[in-house]
Amino acid sequence: MENILLVLNIIFAIILVGLVLIQKSEGGALGIGVSQESFMFSRSAGDFFTKATAVIATLFIICSLSLTIISREDIVSPTSVIDKIEVNDDDEPVIPENNN
Repeated sequence: MENILLVLNIIFAIILVGLVLIQKSEGGALGIGVSQESFMFSRSAGDFFTKATAVIATLFIICSLSLTIISREDIVSPTSVIDKIEVNDDDEPVIPENNN
């Protein structure tokens, strides 16, 4: 199940990047070189890409959250990092021997 979600997540990410790159920017050019005719025809395509981007982004987020929830089940019971540290009873530093 985890592998399927991982593959879906990668596919959603690639599609999402593609949809964002395909979309026409709505600002920046200040309308230079854009006629009213092209504005009227490109609006419906822009709405489609905007809705498709929202749907794919939602699926990507849901898939990412599902992967996080599934991977949390593999974690062993939470233990403190301090509990894992071994306590050394010798407080004196060890002087290395001379190998000459």
